[in-house]
Amino acid sequence: MTALFAGGSQLAATTTENLSFFGTDPWWLIVIKAVFCFAFAMLTVLFSIVWERKVVAWMQLRIGPNRHGPWGMLQSLADGIKLMLKEDLTVKRADKVVFVLAPIVAAIPAFMSFAVIPFGPADNEVSIFGHRTAMQLTDLPIGILYILATASVGIYGIVLAGWSSGSTYPLLGGLRASAQMISYEIAMGLSFAAVFLYSGSMSTSTIVEAQHGRWYIILLPVSFLVYICTMIGETNRAPFDMPESEGDLVGGFNTEYSSIKFALFMLAEYVNMVTVSAVATTLFLGGWRAPWPISTFWEGSNHGWWPLLWFVIKVQLLLFFFIWLRGTLPRVRYDQLMKLGWKVLIPVSMVWLMLVAAVKAMRNENYDFTKIVLYIGGAVVALLLISLVVDVFRDREEKRKEAGAGGALAPPDRFDPMAGGYPVPPLPGQTAERVPRRPSRAQAQLVGAPSASGVSGSSGQDAAQTENTEDGDA
Repeated sequence: MTALFAGGSQLAATTTENLSFFGTDPWWLIVIKAVFCFAFAMLTVLFSIVWERKVVAWMQLRIGPNRHGPWGMLQSLADGIKLMLKEDLTVKRADKVVFVLAPIVAAIPAFMSFAVIPFGPADNEVSIFGHRTAMQLTDLPIGILYILATASVGIYGIVLAGWSSGSTYPLLGGLRASAQMISYEIAMGLSFAAVFLYSGSMSTSTIVEAQHGRWYIILLPVSFLVYICTMIGETNRAPFDMPESEGDLVGGFNTEYSSIKFALFMLAEYVNMVTVSAVATTLFLGGWRAPWPISTFWEGSNHGWWPLLWFVIKVQLLLFFFIWLRGTLPRVRYDQLMKLGWKVLIPVSMVWLMLVAAVKAMRNENYDFTKIVLYIGGAVVALLLISLVVDVFRDREEKRKEAGAGGALAPPDRFDPMAGGYPVPPLPGQTAERVPRRPSRAQAQLVGAPSASGVSGSSGQDAAQTENTEDGDA
């Protein structure tokens, strides 16, 4: 692992940030590229909706959409037309202005992130109507922070939608979305920080250029895994779709929405999926660069329009991963979601970032490779030993507290599901009492029959003795 760190440090040292390729295009070329970014997001969304239905149907041995267009490829277009033609309702208790603006606030920032996503090299590789231009709308020295900012603005639409509906369940869904965004965006930022350390820049085009030797999925595997978990939580997709959990929130933040406003929320969700997949491709999968076997024996694989093909393939593979998770994993509980974000992802990201920073600092000081392995490996082993000792003593303390005076375990606390006035499920560590089942009519007749079996016979004899006793007392 340290060898990979060393190789990444050497690559980052040779990469310089050069944004002089941007800002020189004529206005009509900027408009064309902006329209291309919007069209790319929309077409990918239309394809992803059909692909998700097809893949989930294949996983569940169903047919899937096959009526609208060849192989059902126009199903997304039919759904959009259906939603636009449905009746647009607004509940009486809603704040009408915020109620209408919330879907727009959720959808627009989802498209804004594509402005800094590189679809190809930045050194004027392609020609559009005779003008040499970069395959990227624009770039910023803080391009990744711009993506984080736009993603954070989009969550306001979900929160405002839940609040403005004037209903309980949408409000709970909006609050869940805000808490989930805060919990998972911290870990996402920490995973980005490791990429910043290696590339020496926050510019998206510079980060892709820094991966010309090794992709960051190889150099920074922990950061990639953390980002994969956080991007699922950021987009509210299964198994982290708690803001719209139909099992306990009816439909979540969009319960009171219909027609085109409901379609805008669905559009925002799928565009966000495409955005986070494009960011993962840019930061960890080499961006528009061709995969290793192809780039080795084909020198022109990273020139011309070919980089756009490699970028699209990587994005589609990540979208397939989204669909695969939805068709495989069940929805987690809300406490499990928060525990994963605060107690697992954030601590792991912080420790990993400290290790990455330590290795880079030691490489900058020209430390020997064996010394880096000794120091970093020794620190990791020491942390693991300390955590093991703490866990052992903590388990002993918990067992000592649970044990009673005679050495037996103390009885668990009684769980009352109706203590708060509403039935609630037991939390981890609690056990609900078993409710006796009411016998059916056939079972009651069988027990009362005197000649059915030995048990029923004895029951009949007991009943006869009871009647004789009552007669004698009378």
